[in-house]
Amino acid sequence: MQAQHAPLINRELSLLKFNRRVLELAMDAGMPLLERLRFLCISSSNLDEAFEVRVASLIQQLRAGVFSAGECGMTPAEQLEAVFDEAHRLVSDQYRVLNDVIIPALRDEHIRFVRRTHWTRAQAEWVRVYFQQELAPVLTPLGLDPAHPFPRVLNKSLNFVVTLEGDDDFGREGQMAVVQAPRSLPRVVRMPEPAGDGPNDFVFLSSMIHAHVDDLFPGMKVTGCYQFRVTRNSDLLVDVDVDEDLLEVLQGGLFERNYGDAVRLEVADNCPDDVADHLLEQFNLSRRDLFRVHGPVNLNRLTAVIDLVDRPDLKFKPFIPGMPRELSGFESIFDAIAKHRRILMHHPYQSFAPVVDFIRQAAQDPKVVAIKQTLYRTGSNSAIVDALEEAARAGKEVTAVIELRARFDEAANINMATRLQRAGAYVSYGIIGYKTHAKMTLVVRREGETLKRFVHLGSGNYHAGTARAYTDYGMLTDDRQIGEDVHKLFVQLTGLSRGIRLKKLLQSPFTLREGMIERIRREAGHARAGRPALVRAKMNALIDPSIIHALYEASTAGVKVELVIRGICCLRPGVPGLSENIRVRSMMGRFLEHARVFMFANGGSEEVFVSSADWMPRNLYSRVETCFPIDEKALRARISEEVFEQAMADTSGSWELQPDGNYLRVRPAEGEAAHSAQRTLLERLAQSS
Repeated sequence: MQAQHAPLINRELSLLKFNRRVLELAMDAGMPLLERLRFLCISSSNLDEAFEVRVASLIQQLRAGVFSAGECGMTPAEQLEAVFDEAHRLVSDQYRVLNDVIIPALRDEHIRFVRRTHWTRAQAEWVRVYFQQELAPVLTPLGLDPAHPFPRVLNKSLNFVVTLEGDDDFGREGQMAVVQAPRSLPRVVRMPEPAGDGPNDFVFLSSMIHAHVDDLFPGMKVTGCYQFRVTRNSDLLVDVDVDEDLLEVLQGGLFERNYGDAVRLEVADNCPDDVADHLLEQFNLSRRDLFRVHGPVNLNRLTAVIDLVDRPDLKFKPFIPGMPRELSGFESIFDAIAKHRRILMHHPYQSFAPVVDFIRQAAQDPKVVAIKQTLYRTGSNSAIVDALEEAARAGKEVTAVIELRARFDEAANINMATRLQRAGAYVSYGIIGYKTHAKMTLVVRREGETLKRFVHLGSGNYHAGTARAYTDYGMLTDDRQIGEDVHKLFVQLTGLSRGIRLKKLLQSPFTLREGMIERIRREAGHARAGRPALVRAKMNALIDPSIIHALYEASTAGVKVELVIRGICCLRPGVPGLSENIRVRSMMGRFLEHARVFMFANGGSEEVFVSSADWMPRNLYSRVETCFPIDEKALRARISEEVFEQAMADTSGSWELQPDGNYLRVRPAEGEAAHSAQRTLLERLAQSS
């Protein structure tokens, strides 16, 4: 089956298309300049993770003898070939944007990366002193010979391969050495005045090491110095026996993640072929895996410049998140919830503070007897974790279900688990084999002679930092049936149970996939009967084949399907006889679109759900997820307008997926001003700073 005629778009190629859309934002002259630099860095960081996880997975499939083609029409070998072809083009375009677009535009704003060849005498002297005082003491040159084998190179670390001539004091003939730059060193350093021509002159760490690498090999002749970086398989696979502690097993595996199998090698574009080939041999890689770059080998490290440069005019304007009007006039958040029953918040346009206050007040309220919460990512110095610790020390029953296997946050979550355990909280690591990705908090409060449950559910993490950058929905409620459902889920997560039945919530891995497919098929039945039929869904990724085929069947039955998918989308829209009634949009911009919202017209009896889960196999089969209904008509209408009407009207940061898997940027009609959904919601829900 040819890939272009396959029913599904390949997920790896769709992921690279997403990274290309991020890169397009770096080229968008309508974006503030330093934010464009940020988008360039994000595209690089995203590509790193694609190699660490997705490319590594394809390589493992090949080694395991998987040669069959899936519904995307491509075998693992064909996917790898296509992924590397596209990745090489993407990397080439990233450095072209850096060198030909971003750096010249920054220079025009007097923000300069001063190259070695352009250093003045004063700048060269400052670099010499900086190298001697700050770099040389922590750099360890490693000569390569039979007694000094090639060193273990840390994943994504900055390194230099140095070619040498001459004999050292022991009579050893110099040929090659490696210099590893410690990760503690900044990759971009501001030149102080008067060495710099202005307050925003920067020099690359790699340039300083290149300029003074001779100092590391006294008496030898350095004939070449070339930066390189290796990307490794970083997917942490955990095999836990029934009598082992998950925390201890993870602690043992985190270090080794930094030294997984190499999957990509980046070198300076002036590195000679024989030196590059030697590096490829050391890492057991082929020429296909080699990326020659014209600039720093880790573009993501340029993010530091954005924070170092004090130029508000080159960044997004600050704003103050709005507060839900339902909270005004109440000293206690529990009184506000009891009055309004449901308080819906759309972050980051609306503040995350009520969520923090919910936990903090629960910790301090003498009427609260228990707090139960799932924690996936919280960030450092979390006020929520502080409140849980305070509650536990005060003698309240605190239960924290901490997902230790949250990718790349494992170490932070291990530390959090240890801290809460010491405070007296009960800490559970969830279910072996099923990541706990649900976002839910249960507070049990004594009111008179009874105990009452208050709940927070959301689509995003309990992370105050990402709550200012990711769009998500959260809901506070005292709905009795939702409270009972959440209680049952915590019983399921922390204890042993069987046959739990939920009244309102859908849950992975048991009822969420089936619930979505049932509702999609119900829309098809409505369409055939001539009743209103519409499916709308917003998420980060759409990959699950069973849901995609259900959407295809709904389309052929006449159901209008509108999808807002930020990242990967394996569904192929607009194909006659298959998906001509399906539209797919990707919306991107200042904020990362993260909310998961599902809407069904249901013949006039509309249903709207908010979920922690994307429609991906991992979310539907191997994670614990929640999906909760929005019962109030006014709130359903609000979500429909804020999520779908705004997305479909956006002509500022939207792309339309084509049947061939490519995306076309949505532009305003001639003579019309561009409409930005994110800017509209900022103006409506937030306050200017």
